[in-house]
Amino acid sequence: MTDMSMPMDEPGALRRFARMLWADKFALCAAIFLVVVLLMALFGPMLMGELATKQNLRGRNAPPFDLSRGWVWIMGADALGRPLLARIVVAAQNTMMVAAGGVLGSAVIGTTLGLVAGFGSKRLGEVLIQLANIIMSFPSLLIAVVVLYIFGPSVPNLIIVLAITRIPVYLRTTRAEVLEIRERMFVQAARVMGTSSRRILFRHILPVVLPTLVTIATLDFAFVMLAESSLSFLGIGIQPPEITWGLMIAQGKQYLTNAWWLSFWPGLAIILTTLSLNLLSNWLRIALDPTQRWRLEMKGATHD
Repeated sequence: MTDMSMPMDEPGALRRFARMLWADKFALCAAIFLVVVLLMALFGPMLMGELATKQNLRGRNAPPFDLSRGWVWIMGADALGRPLLARIVVAAQNTMMVAAGGVLGSAVIGTTLGLVAGFGSKRLGEVLIQLANIIMSFPSLLIAVVVLYIFGPSVPNLIIVLAITRIPVYLRTTRAEVLEIRERMFVQAARVMGTSSRRILFRHILPVVLPTLVTIATLDFAFVMLAESSLSFLGIGIQPPEITWGLMIAQGKQYLTNAWWLSFWPGLAIILTTLSLNLLSNWLRIALDPTQRWRLEMKGATHD
C-alpha cells in the first residue's frame, strides 16, 4: 500500500517535488507562469481595478510599446482608452474563478458518483453510467449555450453549467479505476478485517485514484477556461462591466484590422495559460506515478 500512496504522504515530500520540478525545466517555467496568473487573479482587482475601468478617450486604441504614458500602457489601450495590461490583470480573476469553480464542482461531484458507481451495487453503477452517457451525448458548448440563454449569463450560472458538462469525465474515470482497485489484495484484506465500506473507499481506494484525477483536473482546467472564453466570445458568457479574457477578445474583434492588440494580448494570455497547464499536467502524470517518478528523481539528483 505504501508504494501506491501519493508522495505527499512521505516525509520530505515538498523537497522531492521541488527536485522533480527542477528536473523538468518546461514544467518549472509553466509552474512559475501559473503562480503569476494566480497572483494576478488574487490581487489584480485590488491593485489595478481603478486603472482597468477608468476611461480616457484621448488614448483610445493607443498602440503597444509606447511608454510615454507610463509602464501600464505597454500593451496599448482599448477602444475606450483603458490600458490593456491593467484589464488583463483584472480579468484574470473572473477567468480563473469560472475555470476553478467549474473544475472543482465537476471533480467533487463526478468523483463521488464514480466511487459509488464502482464500489456500490452493479445496478446503481449502470444507472449512473447511463446518466453520464446522456450528458456526454450532447455537445458541452451546446448545453452551455441553451442553459445560459434561458437562465441568463452570470458567473454562478456559468460555473454550474460548465461543471455539469464535465461531471461524466470524472465519473467514468473514477468508476473504471475503482472497479480495478477493489479487487486488489489490500482492499480484500481490509474487508476481511471488517473495515467499513466508507473507510475502504476514502482511506484505501481514493488515495490510489487521486493522482489520476489530479492530472485530469489540470487538463480540464484548460478546457473549461477555453469553454468560458468561447462563450464570452459568442456574447453569452460574462457580461460587461465584468471582464474576462474571452470577453476582451470579443470586444476587440471589430478592431482587428487597425488595432490588433486589443484581441492579441488576451488571446496570448489564454494560449500561455493553457500551454502551461498542459505542461504541468504532463509533469504531474509522471511525478504522481510511483512506477515513473524515478526518472524525474534521477534527473533532479543529477542536476544537484
